[in-house]
Amino acid sequence: MKRVVLLALMLGGCGREPTTAVADSAGARLEAAAETAGIVPDPKAPLQGSWARDTDRVCVVGTEKTSRIGVSVDYGEDQACAGSGTVERSGDALKLAFGACKFDARFDGDRIVFPAEVPEACESLCTGRASLAALTVDRQSESRSEAATLRSTKGKLLCDN
Repeated sequence: MKRVVLLALMLGGCGREPTTAVADSAGARLEAAAETAGIVPDPKAPLQGSWARDTDRVCVVGTEKTSRIGVSVDYGEDQACAGSGTVERSGDALKLAFGACKFDARFDGDRIVFPAEVPEACESLCTGRASLAALTVDRQSESRSEAATLRSTKGKLLCDN
């Protein structure tokens, strides 16, 4: 498998036109080709869209530095979390604020990863034993309209402006 990925990366870098002197290096061409081919995530990818893994859902609406974010976790039997707030992006770092619940998360272009421990203030967003800790979601769509439809288990729109 490693040989196949390495071969794809090597072949993907062939023939790509550099845009600057720095981009003329073999490593820069290889990295750009890998991002274009989807082999590695693009760290400059837009944050807006729908994100999910199993029953965990996240929506992000907005293209500016600060956007609306909503999160819904539903494990059934009164084990759930839901909240709306803001997210500020700086490279791969995300500053999330759901009212008093504030913490940093990571964005790698294809995935959003919440920290393993979240502040105690975040417990108010959850019922039962559910938690936002270590929530990890993968990109499903870059569609603003699709992201804006995410609802909590009680039917509240989470990314509505």
